[in-house]
Order: sequence, then structure tokens, then C-alpha cells
Amino acid sequence: MTSAPLAARLGIPSGPLFFPVTAYRPDGSLNLDVYREHVRRGVEAGAAAVFACCGTGEFHALAPEEFERCVGAAVEETAGRVPVVAGAGYGTALAVRFARLAQDAGADGLLAMPPYLVVAGQEGLLRHYRELAAATSLETIVYQRDNAVFTPEAVVELARTDGIIGFKDGLGDLDLMQRVVSAVRTEVPGEFLYFNGLPTAELTGLAYRGIGITLYSSAVFCFAPEIALAFHKALNSGDDATVNRLLDGFYRPFVDLRAQGRGYAVSLVKAGVRLRGLDVGEVRPPLHEPTEDHVKQLAQLVDRGYALLQEGM
Repeated sequence: MTSAPLAARLGIPSGPLFFPVTAYRPDGSLNLDVYREHVRRGVEAGAAAVFACCGTGEFHALAPEEFERCVGAAVEETAGRVPVVAGAGYGTALAVRFARLAQDAGADGLLAMPPYLVVAGQEGLLRHYRELAAATSLETIVYQRDNAVFTPEAVVELARTDGIIGFKDGLGDLDLMQRVVSAVRTEVPGEFLYFNGLPTAELTGLAYRGIGITLYSSAVFCFAPEIALAFHKALNSGDDATVNRLLDGFYRPFVDLRAQGRGYAVSLVKAGVRLRGLDVGEVRPPLHEPTEDHVKQLAQLVDRGYALLQEGM
């Protein structure tokens, strides 16, 4: 157990970053017993951190009291072995409320989601994230995606803001990200963390590694941790032969399958967890379940991924 600051604990990529799904009973209510088991299995499998109630965890579908219970359960199950980062989003007032609930539940940090609905200018976005960062003592990672896209100059200002320790990219514009990294390195010397936050981030791992970004979220870790761990080890050790074998045989086909349905970045992952024997329930609306045929394809693909691991031994 450690009380080291979040930035220091995340700075060394010791394993994939685990974004657990949120477990529900058949009636749609929270199933905290199964959620605890899911978190516990992930930590024991080698996750470097638990990002609770974020995108894969259906933050959008959780009431504040459900959110607090889930974050608290994740904190209890990790027992300080790895940090717990909680999602926070919507408008500024609600984002602050979620941040304070996360702090009360014992989280180590926040992943700041885009503001709800509005498309704001850089000045408004900066004000939003500054107010969120100032609302608690939790270290904050800003998530770029959808309606929250930043100029390099704006990210420099984020990096200068007390409490903001990192920047997660879910946009995928490598030209922009290279300019962001360069600008922050020039204007704000010191450690500022960057994360590849694209869905199935492994697919773009080599490209992000090329601009110095090695931290990434792994949805695959939820249901195939051995595959995710093998990829992570290969990517960070320069074993590009293993990386490419897993990319060609597992990750690219998985991304192709994920593209067959809207919301599959969450619902297909949840189906994968169920396939591996843990009944985490279905997704909440407005997301929908993958088709029976797509779940069958996923099962075949997971088997293929594990076979690829055996080929490399």
C-alpha cells in the first residue's frame, strides 16, 4: 500500500490501465458484489490502475449515489495496491459534485470527461477544467474527445493549472498531439502525463509510442487480461514482432467487429466479460446489446487471441 501522489504512481507504465465495466443485476440495479469481483480480478491480473465509472464503466448512466458506491467499492477492493481514478463530467456544477463524491469515496484522482452537450471555446473549456481541478484535492487528468478539443496553447495552460497532471487523448489526431507534447515540453518543463485514450488503444499503440506516449487505457484487459498484458509488455520492451502478431491476429479484427454497432466500445466489452464467466449484466440504455452473431464472433476472436499467445511461447 502506498500514498505516493497519483502522477508518480501512473508515470511508470507497469501494466495496462484497467477501465472496469459496471455490473448490473437483471432488473438493472447495481450489482456491487460482481463489480467488486471484476475489480479484484483486474488488480490481481496486473492492472497498473483502476479507472472506475469512466467511459467503459458507463459513467453517463450512473446516478450520483450509484457512482459514489461504485468508486467506494473499487477503492476498498484495490486496498491501495494500485490507484483508483474516477470519472467526472457533465456541466461544471455536476462535474464538481461528482469530483467531491469521488474524493469522499477515497479515490486518488479524476478523469475529467467532456462537458455535456455544448461546444465551447477554449476560454470556456479552460475555465471549466480549472474550476473542476480546484474543487477537490484530487489530481486530475483532462480527457480530450468529442466536444472538448484543445489547441496546444490551451493544453499549456492546463499543464500550468494546479491539480491537473495529465491529458488523455481520445481524438486520434497525431499531428495535434505532437504539437501539444512539444508545446508543453517547451513552455512547462517537468512531468506532465499523456495517455492514448482511443477505443481499443492498442491498435494505435505503435503510433503513439512514436511521439512518446506510452500510457493507454485497455478495454481488452476487462475480458482478456493475458492478451492485454502480453501486448503491453511487448509494446514497452520494443518487441514489435509480438505487437504486430497480436495486432494482425486479434486487435485489428476486434476493432473491425467493434465497428459493427454503435456503442460497441462498451457493450461488446461487457459481452466479453460475460463470456469469460462473470455475469456483469447488460448495458443500460441508450446503449444496446450486441447481436448474438457478433457475440459469437467475439468468442471466436478471443480464442484466437489466446492461441496467438501460445504461438509466441
